[in-house]
Amino acid sequence: MEVEETRPLTSKDRDWKLFANSDERFRNAQPSPVKGSPPENWLVLPSAQFRELNYRFGATGEVYVTLASGSVADNVNRWRGQFGVAPFTSAEFAAAEKTAIAGTEGVWMEASGEYASGMGAPPQPGYGLAGVIAQVDGRILTVKMVGPEAEVEAEKPALRAFAASLEMIR
Repeated sequence: MEVEETRPLTSKDRDWKLFANSDERFRNAQPSPVKGSPPENWLVLPSAQFRELNYRFGATGEVYVTLASGSVADNVNRWRGQFGVAPFTSAEFAAAEKTAIAGTEGVWMEASGEYASGMGAPPQPGYGLAGVIAQVDGRILTVKMVGPEAEVEAEKPALRAFAASLEMIR
């Protein structure tokens, strides 16, 4: 049997795209309001709930970008709490290291030890965290890297470059 029927293309027809992300696959999905240039060795993963951008590095490490609620200090102290570290005092927060993110400066955060994400997963010993939290365009933008401590340590320069490459597109 041979098919001889055709129809004209419409504006709704699109070329097939291999490896499309979630934004490209689902018609009603909204594109991420954040974009950046990840290093080539990071595996790009589909965005997920609360993760605007989502990556994997090394054996089990994760990097993700979120738009969070609260304040910069609230988020820094929440991350510290995931490692059992006491919250920053006001003086420690004011003196915290800063780094470039999305055209501004954010608070650079590091921790290591036993990581308890609070998401129902068992605590992970020997983990590390590096990240940046900033207020950008009236929103709290976070870039968080977690994974085995040695892998996180090796990827910190790439994380700083990635955070600096971020931009808000809405």
